[in-house]
Amino acid sequence: MRLPVFDRRRAGVLLPLSALEAPLGRGGRAFVDWLSAAGFSVWQILPVGPPGTDGSPYWVRSDWAGNAAFLDPDELPPAPPDPQFLAESSSWLPDYALFEALTRAHGGAPFWHWPAQLRDREPEALAAARTVQATELAALTREQYAFHVQWERLRDYARGRGVRLFGDLPFYVAPSSAETWAHRALFQLTASGAPAVVGGVPPDYFSELGQLWGNPAYDWHAHRREGYRWWVGRVRAQLARLDLLRLDHFRALAAYWAVPAGAPDARDGTWHSAPGMELLARLREEFSDLPLAAEDLGVITPDVQALRDGFGLPGMRVLQFAFDGDAANPHRPYLHERAGVVYTGTHDNDTTLGWYARLDAASAARVNLYLGSAASAMPEALIRAALGSVALLAIVPAQDLLGLGSAARLNTPGTVSGNWSWRLPPAGLSTDLARHFAALNAVYGRL
Repeated sequence: MRLPVFDRRRAGVLLPLSALEAPLGRGGRAFVDWLSAAGFSVWQILPVGPPGTDGSPYWVRSDWAGNAAFLDPDELPPAPPDPQFLAESSSWLPDYALFEALTRAHGGAPFWHWPAQLRDREPEALAAARTVQATELAALTREQYAFHVQWERLRDYARGRGVRLFGDLPFYVAPSSAETWAHRALFQLTASGAPAVVGGVPPDYFSELGQLWGNPAYDWHAHRREGYRWWVGRVRAQLARLDLLRLDHFRALAAYWAVPAGAPDARDGTWHSAPGMELLARLREEFSDLPLAAEDLGVITPDVQALRDGFGLPGMRVLQFAFDGDAANPHRPYLHERAGVVYTGTHDNDTTLGWYARLDAASAARVNLYLGSAASAMPEALIRAALGSVALLAIVPAQDLLGLGSAARLNTPGTVSGNWSWRLPPAGLSTDLARHFAALNAVYGRL
C-alpha cells in the first residue's frame, strides 16, 4: 500500500542512498529519524538499480534488481530466500542473475560481444550456463532477496515515522542490461544486440553539441503490440517500493531525440513521436491513483504540457532556474502551481551555495532583490523561498541543508568522471539543525 504524498503541504530532502553508509539498514534508519525530527515527511532518492562502472544511477543493469552496495552487511536475512519472494520475482530474477553472472564471466563485456549462443539466448546454451554458474546464481539470488527484505524493513520504519519515499525511474535503460538482453525486440538494436539508435537531447543553450547518452531508443511499435506490458511491469516494480515515483525525461513520452549509434555528438539526431498518451492511459488502468511526478525540465513544448496536465501529473520547478530576468519564467515562485514539486536545485545542479557563487553580478542582484537577501543569507534564503512556495511539495537537497559548496555537487551533466561520489559528512545532520528546520517547516505550514 502506498501512502499519499500530495494530501497536504509537505517538505522533503533529496539524498541518494549512495550518500549513506548501510542505507538499507542502520544508515537509512538514522536518516529517517533525523527527517522526522526536522519536520520533513518525504525522502527523495535516486534510482536504486545496480549501476554501471561510472556509478550513475541512470545507467542501471536492471530496473527490477536492487544495488547490493546499499545492503547493511550486519542485517542480512537468513538463507535460503523465501519461496514467496522467488515466485513473485520469477518474471525478472532468473534473467537478471544469469545476465549478471555472464557479464562477470566475460570480463564485463556487453552481451553483444558474448558467444553467439549466449548473446542470442539459445535455450541449450542458457541451460548449460545455469549449470556452470550455479554458485554465482545462488549468491546473486540471495543478494536480491536481502535487498527485498531490508527495503521492506526500511519502508516500514519510514512509514512508522510519517516519512514517505519518493523515487526516480530512469527513462531509458543501459545498452547492455538484463532488459535489453532478455527483451531485445522492445529496443532499436542491431542484429547483434548493440544499440542502433540512442537517446539524448538536441543542442540548446546548455550545450552547443547537445547531450548524447548512449541508451538504446525504444521500439514503440513493439511496445504497442504487447500492450505496454513491459512498461507496466517496470512501473509496478518501483511502486511496490515507493509512495511517489518521478518519471525522468518525461518530455520523451511526447517526442524523443534519436541519434544514430556511433555519431560523435547529438547534433545528428531527429525528433520522433512517442505514444505517451497510450502508455499513461495503460498505466492508469493498472494504477488508478497513478502516483507519478513528471520531470518536465528543459525545453518543454505544448504537447508535453498537455500530456502532463491531461493526466494530472505534478511537474517540477527549480529555483536556481528562476532568476534569468524573464517575468514569464515558470520557475519564478509567483508562477508555481499548487500541484507541483519545487526544488532549490536537483541532483544535476550545483549546490545552491556553488550556484550563487558563480552568478554574474546582474543575476546575483536579481536574486538578492527578489529574495530580499544578501550573499551571506545563502543558501537559506533560497530554501525559505522553496518552503514558502504554493507547491504542495518542497524538496531540498541535503547539501543545501548543510550549506555546502560546489565540492559537494553530486553530478555535472555531460561529464563522465567525478560524479555520484559525494557522501554525507559524519554527524553533519545534527540535532540543532533538525530543530532549526522543524521551526522553518512549521512556519511555512509543512511540519
